[in-house]
Amino acid sequence: MPEKTYYGGQAVMEGVMMRGRTTMAVAARAPSGDIAVYHEELRGSNFAKRVRPLPFIRGVFMLWDTMVLGMRALVLSANVGLSEEVDDSGSENEEPQTLAGIALWGTVAVSIAFSIGLFFILPLVVISFLDRYISSSIVSNVIEGLIRLSLLIGYMLLLRSIKDVRRVFMYHGAEHKTINAYEAGDPLDVEHVRRHSLQHTRCGTGFLLVVVLISIVIFAFLGRPDFLLRVASRIVFVPVIAAIAYEFIKWSAAHDTNRFVRILIAPSLALQRLTTSEPDALMLEVAIVSLKRVLVAEEAWSMSEIEQPGIVAIDEMGRELPVPEPAL
Repeated sequence: MPEKTYYGGQAVMEGVMMRGRTTMAVAARAPSGDIAVYHEELRGSNFAKRVRPLPFIRGVFMLWDTMVLGMRALVLSANVGLSEEVDDSGSENEEPQTLAGIALWGTVAVSIAFSIGLFFILPLVVISFLDRYISSSIVSNVIEGLIRLSLLIGYMLLLRSIKDVRRVFMYHGAEHKTINAYEAGDPLDVEHVRRHSLQHTRCGTGFLLVVVLISIVIFAFLGRPDFLLRVASRIVFVPVIAAIAYEFIKWSAAHDTNRFVRILIAPSLALQRLTTSEPDALMLEVAIVSLKRVLVAEEAWSMSEIEQPGIVAIDEMGRELPVPEPAL
């Protein structure tokens, strides 16, 4: 039997990115009130296609691909607003400022370095000052893990206190509700989608929690070597831990109706309350349009089934196409 397609997504600036097996789409609310939509076919490398069926190995490559795609979607959604500013200035020939190419890859690299530094190296620095009072290496490593967990939760609470980020979290909730509605077989309209849960088993927030919890278990048994060696071990094991976490998320999503699995993923679902908020009707509409565009591109739906006014097609830089695609 063909493998089931799991649709997923990510909240972006005033919008949502949705992804299927072969296609991605970004829908963002433009300042004009229209919904700007971009979609493209995902062209993975031959190597990526070969490792996709391989457990644990595939996780590292899938996560890298997801991070790069998510950053592109985030930049694209920001460019939608920038393009509107250019139009308002009256300079029709002026190109909007965009982030692409080397700058985009640099941003991804800095993001990874920041994450490793904050959640893996900083806890190790803190515990190095406490080690003189701790006789057991296992206890030392577990406390380091608890510091890492505290940093993760604190970081999410800090983000939630920022007004603009709270709007992104509302779009995050819209993304979850839309996918939940689709997987439940409900109609993809605002009335039905808003009834669904803000939580989802395949959420990135839950993935981060699983990464932290797995790291506590693995690092607990690595002993307490010299500081630089401990730093190296934290960096080297990041891909390994991420790959294990990926497989857990994939397995739990496939068995989320099992009572034991529901108990296991309960902390992940609870943590999502920090990164999701109840969206309004306009946000739900954007998320629905994004998922519908993916479904059309993957021939799960016909274009005639999802036509609606107020949709503008954009290119990969966030600029409105001169000859737009048929309105969704």
